[in-house]
Amino acid sequence: MKRTSATFATWMHDQLTARGYNVAGQRSGGQKAFAASAGISTATMSRIMTGSGPVDIHTLQRIADTLDIRLGAVLVEAGVLDPDELGAAQRPQGHMTADEAADELGITDPTARQVFRGVVDSLTPGKDAG
Repeated sequence: MKRTSATFATWMHDQLTARGYNVAGQRSGGQKAFAASAGISTATMSRIMTGSGPVDIHTLQRIADTLDIRLGAVLVEAGVLDPDELGAAQRPQGHMTADEAADELGITDPTARQVFRGVVDSLTPGKDAG
C-alpha cells in the first residue's frame, strides 16, 4: 500500500484516539493537547491531521517520542521509508545476540533476561548452554 499524507493522517487519528486524545472535531481539543505534548505547533498538527502535505523529520521525531513509538515505524507510516528499507536498515549484518533479542522484545527484568539467554543459548547450534 502506498502511504500518503492522507493515510498518515488516518494513522495519526487512530494513534491519538487510542491514547485518549479527543480528535473527533476541530474544536475537540485533542489535536491541540497532543501538539503541546509533542512540542509542535497547532498549525503543524492541523496540517498533519488533514493530510495537507509532507511532515519534516524533526516533527516526525517529536511525534515518535510523544507516542513512544520507534521513529522508523513513524517514518514508514508517514511514507518517508518503505517498510522493506526500514527492515534492512534495522537488521545488523550477522547474528543477533540473546541480549539484543531481549532488547528488541522488551524483556527488561534481569531474571527474565537470564532465563531468556539460557533458552536462546540452549537452542543456538554450537553454543554451550552452561
